[in-house]
Amino acid sequence: MADATPGLRPRPVSPNIQLDGGIWRWHITMAASIFHRASGMALYVGALVAMAWALSLAAGPDAYGAFCALAGGIVGRIVLIGLTLAVFYHLSNGVRHLVWDAGSGFKPQTATNSAWLVILVAIVATAAFWGLILFTGAA
Repeated sequence: MADATPGLRPRPVSPNIQLDGGIWRWHITMAASIFHRASGMALYVGALVAMAWALSLAAGPDAYGAFCALAGGIVGRIVLIGLTLAVFYHLSNGVRHLVWDAGSGFKPQTATNSAWLVILVAIVATAAFWGLILFTGAA
């Protein structure tokens, strides 16, 4: 409880903002939830990148060449790899949520295991996708 003010009832303090660290421990399911929201926001950035690609394509060869040069550079590749990770993470975690919607996967150990699985699937799928791109010479 927070310090009492004379004449007022003491107000409770949220467990996650108490000075002693509160009662909440960091857990992978918390991270999975945060990653899901972050990957959703990254997909908005991806939509803007796709829009820029389409606009540059419509604007002609010079604009498209400039877009390809930007996307093919170090920063562009990092952004594209990050967007790919966001797509695979959001997709995998969306499947996890569909399983929850069916009424399964709510036991704490199952939720923990599925959170780790979603992270692993996203990383492996991203690596496989970019490995395929690089191996086939598509990049």
